[in-house]
Amino acid sequence: MDSIIYLVFRNMRRPLLTLLLAYAISILGLVLIPGQDVEGNPVHMGFFHAFYFVSYTSTTIGFGELPGIFTDAQRMWVIVTIYATVISWIYAIGTLLALIQGDSFQRYITERRFTKKISNLREPFYIINGHGNVGRELVTELTDRHQHVVVVDKDQQSVQLLSLLNLRESVPAFAGDSANPEVLKLAGLERPYCAGVVALTSSNETNLKIAITSKLLNPERTVICRADSVEVEKNMESFGTDYIVDPFDTFAMHLSVALQSPGLHLLREWLSGVSHGALTEPVYPPQHGKWILCGYGRFGKAVYDKLTGEGLDVVVIEATPDVTGTPQAGCVVGKGTEADTLMEAGVDEAVGIVAGTDLDVDNLSIVMTAKEINPDLFVILRQNQRRNQAIVDAVHANMVMQPNQIIASRIRMLLATPMLPDFIDLAKGEGDDWACELVSRIIAISSQEVPDIWELAIDMEQAGAVFDALESSDHPVTVGDLMRNHRERERYLPAIPLFLVHEDDEETSRTLLPAKDIRLSAGDKILWCGRYSVRSRMNWTLKHPVALEYVLHDQVKPRSWIWRKLFPDTA
Repeated sequence: MDSIIYLVFRNMRRPLLTLLLAYAISILGLVLIPGQDVEGNPVHMGFFHAFYFVSYTSTTIGFGELPGIFTDAQRMWVIVTIYATVISWIYAIGTLLALIQGDSFQRYITERRFTKKISNLREPFYIINGHGNVGRELVTELTDRHQHVVVVDKDQQSVQLLSLLNLRESVPAFAGDSANPEVLKLAGLERPYCAGVVALTSSNETNLKIAITSKLLNPERTVICRADSVEVEKNMESFGTDYIVDPFDTFAMHLSVALQSPGLHLLREWLSGVSHGALTEPVYPPQHGKWILCGYGRFGKAVYDKLTGEGLDVVVIEATPDVTGTPQAGCVVGKGTEADTLMEAGVDEAVGIVAGTDLDVDNLSIVMTAKEINPDLFVILRQNQRRNQAIVDAVHANMVMQPNQIIASRIRMLLATPMLPDFIDLAKGEGDDWACELVSRIIAISSQEVPDIWELAIDMEQAGAVFDALESSDHPVTVGDLMRNHRERERYLPAIPLFLVHEDDEETSRTLLPAKDIRLSAGDKILWCGRYSVRSRMNWTLKHPVALEYVLHDQVKPRSWIWRKLFPDTA
């Protein structure tokens, strides 16, 4: 507010001085120039009467009230006064309007409103820097889960787009450069309710600056950054960035999982999918035979390492090997869009092809040409631009690598369900049969939609009734008790407990797919999977003592004061 006042006075200094000077000269002239009374005697106007006359004259109100008979000299001075004060008023008002409509003033007002919205947040929130395709998906997903976010983007249009989105939560947004520490402070970086910072801009340098600023100003907050460069990624790791999301390495890891365990890959796709989306079909990349890799940039190198790590024969096609380098086995020089180049690489006898250049038109051309030669190819297509979705769908690739989608999915997991990455890491050791069995269980409860994934902590905030029961009673509460229908306890809710974390003073235990008879303790955390109505229905058992009493003991004990007085034996 002080800045706004300073801005107003700085810009209005000359208009106000001009107005004051016009008033002062006009009043002084009326005081000094003598008039006359009804008898013709000279009379001088007082300062108060002169100010009163100039005020209603200069403001064009014109009461018509005269303090006396004006002489010609006075009338001449009044004419000068009228023009001088009216022009001064026009100058002052024009300057004020220009100030109000100016960019600086509007920005101050926007900052003031934005800061007020941030100060009113009394729940944990995340600062999302960058509201492009990735940021938009992330904001929508987090607000759907009733998580608070604050958006900062350099582009004013991207910020204004937020008002057009049908979001479940109000999202404070500000158009500013996130590389500026003052902008991050304005967004609430130093506030106690700030839970973390996410850097999703298209600039590696900006993301790096956001990470540095966040760790210096608020080291305890979680920092998640997007990185498309090895150098930037290593720099971020050096000062303790919590999570660095590289879409190329992430996809390469997903491909490796799909080769080793298709069931686990499908499980990860379902559990990390977009809410209410359709369940994807499983993919089975060939585990034997020759692969063709077109493009040996950052993405190509990540995929090459994974494919060769699985013992597969990989032939690389690269147009600029002097820039990107080549694998030890060498490569075929070319873009891969020509049939001759593909034939030289042996596409006719290959089992799979990766179109991994940074141009969608080249990748589409590679796939179309390769499938004309070998229709049985397993196709992996890199999609760089979301606007090309229609033609990418028309190609019918087996796997599509879309960097923005991968980044959004990864960050969504880290923020909304941080237990999910740990669950997937532990699941890798269970084998493909275990994953396929879990996939079958999810199909049985999901209604062919991506299931709802949520975390539950046995504490006062999320499970007050259960927490009190565990603290004050010897009766155990099990995982199966939470799954019972609070209206029909013999029926179980369509949900699956995926992961149970129990911490005590000595150690932390992690249990995959905990059984229904496992006893719970205060402070336990459970990762759930189920239909979208399950979470709200389960909350009745978690938070209402009467519902919990029914679920545990098959009886209802009303808690109202009137009922206890009327029927003391049942209370």
